[in-house]
Amino acid sequence: MILGFRIRWAIGLVVALFIVGCTAEVNDSSDPVATSTDAAPAAVASTPMPSGLAKLEGKATVEFVVNGERVVVEVDGTQAPITAGNFVDLVERGVYDGTVFHRVVREPQPFVVQGGDPQSTDPSVPVQQLGTGGFIDPDTQEKRLIPLEITPEGADQPLYSQTFEAAGQTVKPALLHTHGAVAMARSQFPDSASAQFYFALADLPFLDGSYAVFGYVTEGLDVVDAIQQGDVIESATVTEGLDLLVTP
Repeated sequence: MILGFRIRWAIGLVVALFIVGCTAEVNDSSDPVATSTDAAPAAVASTPMPSGLAKLEGKATVEFVVNGERVVVEVDGTQAPITAGNFVDLVERGVYDGTVFHRVVREPQPFVVQGGDPQSTDPSVPVQQLGTGGFIDPDTQEKRLIPLEITPEGADQPLYSQTFEAAGQTVKPALLHTHGAVAMARSQFPDSASAQFYFALADLPFLDGSYAVFGYVTEGLDVVDAIQQGDVIESATVTEGLDLLVTP
């Protein structure tokens, strides 16, 4: 009975993530990615890195202020250079300042806190529309989208534009959905992430290999765990590693 409840809970959370257009969505299966280490991960992760996007060549530190409290995130460009580069670039542009955490899922068990929709800074935008927005690049006047980017454990480069299941990958990712992980939300299309991100409120192994983790909370996890729907990111600042950001 306990196992059945856990499976139903995981599937329910997965289904809930399909509700809003640009919220984190996952495959129909809620099974965690296989953890066998017998396969050679680099053999699958052979897709070339996309060009024309910001990259982070190393690690950076981002400090959020939420409810007057600090949340510090280490952003990992060594394992997720494009995802981390996009995030650091948006922080530096001030995109996240004043945005709202529009989705908080804690029941029946802790799941995610999601925010970063740029349109949430506008109080005239209906609440039900939050979760559908992304970053509009002022140079192109188009929404900036980044590819799904997940590095298999032990691989020299990330796998792009494919979930591990779709690619037949049999090892776990280098960056896992542990409590305090920070990852990009996206639609059902792998290359649809833009600005929205989420904090994992618990270990979420069934998301590994389907969503791009790019960092971890190093300070203020208690603040993240206490975030409520509607809470605002008062500020987001790159405090270290901005010199490692390479923009096109």
